[in-house]
Amino acid sequence: MSERWEERRSERRRHADDDRTDFEIDYARVIHSGAFRRLQGKTQILSLGDDDFYRTRLTHSMEVAQVAEGVVQRLRAAGLPAASEILPPPALVRSIGLAHDIGHPPFGHGGELALNYCMREAGGFEGNAQTLRILSRLEDFSDRDGADLTRRALLGVLKYPALRAEVADSSLTPTLSDGPSTIAVLDAARCRPAKAVYDADAAVLDWVLAPLTAADRDLLREVDRSRPGHGRTVAKSFDCSIMDAADDIAYGVHDLEDAIALGLVTEPDFRDGVAADACAALVDALALRPLGGVHGHGYDGFVARLFGDASARKGAIGRLVHHLIRGVEVDELTAFSEPMLGWRARLDGAGDVLLRALQSLVVRRVIDSPGVQQLEFKGRRMVVAVFEAVCTDPRRLLPADVWRAYEREGSSLRVVADHLSSFTDAALVRAYDRLFSPRAGSVFDRV
Repeated sequence: MSERWEERRSERRRHADDDRTDFEIDYARVIHSGAFRRLQGKTQILSLGDDDFYRTRLTHSMEVAQVAEGVVQRLRAAGLPAASEILPPPALVRSIGLAHDIGHPPFGHGGELALNYCMREAGGFEGNAQTLRILSRLEDFSDRDGADLTRRALLGVLKYPALRAEVADSSLTPTLSDGPSTIAVLDAARCRPAKAVYDADAAVLDWVLAPLTAADRDLLREVDRSRPGHGRTVAKSFDCSIMDAADDIAYGVHDLEDAIALGLVTEPDFRDGVAADACAALVDALALRPLGGVHGHGYDGFVARLFGDASARKGAIGRLVHHLIRGVEVDELTAFSEPMLGWRARLDGAGDVLLRALQSLVVRRVIDSPGVQQLEFKGRRMVVAVFEAVCTDPRRLLPADVWRAYEREGSSLRVVADHLSSFTDAALVRAYDRLFSPRAGSVFDRV
C-alpha cells in the first residue's frame, strides 16, 4: 500500500516518541472529537427521551464499528488471496465505523431534509457530506483541516465520492408542499438531498483522491443517472464497502431488536414481513449449531426465541448478526488499478434477501409509523424555524464565535448549517423554546 494513504492534509507527521500507528491516532481523534460525543444526543430512529433502552446515533455507530471489525476478521480468516493484503487494520476499521454518521444532524433524516431545504440555494445539506466536512475542516484538532485524519480514513467514510454539482438534479429544488394549508409543510420527496460531497469541499475531495490515476478517479466518481431524480455514485473504496455492509447489518438487526423489545414489532408482524423462505439460509446454519433452550428448532424455533424473554432474544439477535457477517463476500473489480478500489465487500445473495426483508420491516412498522413520523414532522419544523430565525439577524442571534465565522466566510449560510447540524436533539429543542416559547429562556442560558 502506498505511503500516501497514511498522509494527512496538514502534512504533519506523528511525533518520534508516539508509539501509535497513524491509524491508531485517527481512532483516538474520532473518539475524542466533540462531534462524536454529540452523537449520544442524536436520534437513530426512535425519539430520545421516551426510553433509555434503544439505540442512539452514538450506540449505533459503536455497533457499526464492532460489526465492521467482525467482517474484517471473517474475511481475513477466509484467506482471500490479494484482498487480504489490503484489509484495513483494526484501528482503521473502527475509526471509519465510529465516524461514518458523525455529520448527521438532530432529529435524524427529518433534520437532514429540513437543513437541505434551508440550504436549497446555498449548496444543500446531506449527512455524509457533512461527515467529510467535519472530519476535514470543522473539528478542532488543527487550524484548517478538522480532525486531520489520514487520507485512507477519509476515503473510508466517503460513501458518495462525487461533487453535488455532478449528482444533483436541478429540477428537484427543495420546496414547500403546494397543498392548501395554514402551516408551511416541507415537500419531503423534493427535499431529499443529493448524495454527494459539497461543491465547497471540492479541494478536500481532490486531496483524498490525489494518489489515484486519472482513470481510477473518473471511474470512482462515475454517476448513474438511469433512474429519475438525483444521480448516484456507483463506486466506493474497499474499506467503505466494509463499513457500508456493517451499517446495513446494524441498521437491519439492531433497530429491529429495539422495535421488538418496545413492542413496536410483534411476532405476527415479523412472520408477515420476514417469511420462512427469507430465513432459509439462517435456518440451515442454525441446524448445524442449534440455539439452546426449549424454543424448538427451525424457523419457528428462531422466531420463538426472537420474541421470547430478553435473554432468548439477545441470543437470537447475536446469531443473526453472526450469520450475516459470515455472509459477507468480496468481489474483484478489475477496471481499477488501485488495489483499495479493486475489491468490494457485499452480502451474498441469501444474506441480502434476509437483510432487505428485515430493513423493510423496520421501515414499514417503525420508521413509517405515525408515532415516529409525527415526531419527525415536529423536528423538521423546529429545525427550519430556528435556522430561519437566526438568519433574520445573525449578528444578534448567533453565538459570538459562530458570528465571527459567519462574518469571516462572507455571510455564508454554510456556517449556520454547520452550527445547527452539530446540535443534539435536546439542544435544538432548547434553542427553539428560547426563540419561540414565551415562558422559556434566560439570559444565563448557554447559547
